[in-house]
Amino acid sequence: MKKKQTQTEPAITLSAGPVGVYPRVLRAMATPVQYDFDPYFQEFYENVNDKVSEALRIDYPALIMHCEPAPGIEAAAASLISKQDVVLNLASGVYGKGFGYWSARYNKELLEIEVPYNESISPDQVDSMFAKRKDISVVSVVHHDTPSGTINPIEEIGKIVRDNNALLLVDAVSSWGGMNIHPNDCCADIFITGPSKCLGGAPGLTIMAVNERAWQHIDNNKDAPFASALSLSDWRNAWRHDQPFPFTPSVAEMNGLNAVIDNYLEEGPENVWARHRTTASACRAGIRAMGCDLWAVDESIAADTTTAVRIPDGVEDESLRMTARNIFGVAFSSGRNETLGKLLRIGHMGLVAQPIYALIAITALGGALNHLGHNVDTAAGIDAATKAIVKDASA
Repeated sequence: MKKKQTQTEPAITLSAGPVGVYPRVLRAMATPVQYDFDPYFQEFYENVNDKVSEALRIDYPALIMHCEPAPGIEAAAASLISKQDVVLNLASGVYGKGFGYWSARYNKELLEIEVPYNESISPDQVDSMFAKRKDISVVSVVHHDTPSGTINPIEEIGKIVRDNNALLLVDAVSSWGGMNIHPNDCCADIFITGPSKCLGGAPGLTIMAVNERAWQHIDNNKDAPFASALSLSDWRNAWRHDQPFPFTPSVAEMNGLNAVIDNYLEEGPENVWARHRTTASACRAGIRAMGCDLWAVDESIAADTTTAVRIPDGVEDESLRMTARNIFGVAFSSGRNETLGKLLRIGHMGLVAQPIYALIAITALGGALNHLGHNVDTAAGIDAATKAIVKDASA
């Protein structure tokens, strides 16, 4: 007997990802799935890879892994980190902490700088650790730790890492494409992102920038996987039209990625970042004005792609999100692991990185809180957000 679907779709999804997919991308994914060894597709793949390199602002070939970014990040750990490596992991949130568990499978020793998950890593902390431990060879950091909605100063951190001749691995999955950050900006040796957050694509691919320093380290790692889903080396030359794929690539996802990157480059990256920034700043202004608190200890470390709101005392996390969904048709994200039950996340990525969605978020959140008996001034929130939007447009 077929099980009946009991839940209806939300009218509007303002999650921290996956996010809504642009219609242009959906149309592209519905185009014919080509044979991966056909010359047409091999040339198409190389052309898409070139566009990705252009978007990343790198002068070497991008690396596309045919999995969503979580296993892509694990593959980077498995390929880069050897039994001779001392790894410094920077943990300012759930995802940063999680990378340390992957690293520990492969490294000689794991060092960690951990801060409360509403704070960010200080470059001075990294500098001090290098002063104590000259043998650090790899540093890992998350730019935007999505379960906290906070960012780390990776440009400053990257300079310190490079000055100490260590390798830097950056998780920029939920910041690149929505904020002004690129591999060369932060001296990243491996820079990991994907199309399913700020670019408004579907989940299913990982985008990486792997520079020559990182490839040399991988080549020297005798334990680096090969003929494996966790191997970066297997895909190193797959971008070339005259090279075979290690296994069948996600053809429909590549069709979508082509549209994703075209969208981004045609709109203009600076324009994309600006609307993410405007939407997030307006949302934060409204959140504060209606009487709620941001999760980040300081707004300067709040991401332009996600707003994390501290759940008020006496309000239950799931009740708040389900009230917003069931009454207002708006889906928000919960926290994850250590932040679960403590915050609610409003996504400003891709399709919904438009100022009007800040007003929708404030209306749904304020309405849900009032319905649950926690009084907030929704009207003041809408007014503050509207003024922020108009001010930004007039600047």
